[in-house]
Amino acid sequence: MCGRFVSSSTPERIAEYFGATFDGETLGENFNVAPTADVYGVVMAPDGKPRLEVFHWGLIPVWAKERKLGQKMINARAETLTSKPAFKGVFKKHRLLIPMDGFYEWQAGAPGGPVTKAGKPAKQPMYIERLDGEPLAVAGLWSAWKDPAQEGSDWLHSASVITTSANATMRPIHDRMPVILPRSAWAAWLDPANQDIESLADLLQPAPDDLLATRAVSTEVNNVRNNGAHLLDAPVEQNPTLDL
Repeated sequence: MCGRFVSSSTPERIAEYFGATFDGETLGENFNVAPTADVYGVVMAPDGKPRLEVFHWGLIPVWAKERKLGQKMINARAETLTSKPAFKGVFKKHRLLIPMDGFYEWQAGAPGGPVTKAGKPAKQPMYIERLDGEPLAVAGLWSAWKDPAQEGSDWLHSASVITTSANATMRPIHDRMPVILPRSAWAAWLDPANQDIESLADLLQPAPDDLLATRAVSTEVNNVRNNGAHLLDAPVEQNPTLDL
């Protein structure tokens, strides 16, 4: 899955990278983006040009009765997009790119390493980014929802990150990873007129093995309340807790 990521670039810089326009809300840098936070997303505007907008992370289907349903839909598995009721409709015409500087994943603890208070091997947070330092263009889906319990409420735009099986770089850490689309696929993915499900599904592949780099980072990222560039620092070496 993908449950945390970094978004520290300005919207102007993100828009420039994706060739998009931007005239919306500025979110500010966030080194610990968590589910239900607001995030940037690139969509295709009615004029046929990319536009950077703000989305709630956790897709709320248009038919949902409550907003909290989105908490269960932060990720969408590429393999089941056409069969899940919450995703099959939006996959056809509501697709976006979610810009990320990098994302976090937690690697299972090793025998003999640090342990939790419960005596179990502690997981090590890892940061994954492109080797060339460029942003990640992560495939996603979006939806527009109105609260049926509030008459006259505004539309809430929400999004999910699409995940696929891990490549060789990610496999030692986790068996899933977000779908990272190459620049050559952006136009086809964003085009709402493109409803060729088979060709779109073919784009949802693991990233090339030589695209990403991984490194251990501070365990402070475990707490969603912690934020700042220091979360990307190497972990402080510590002695493992003894199980006596």
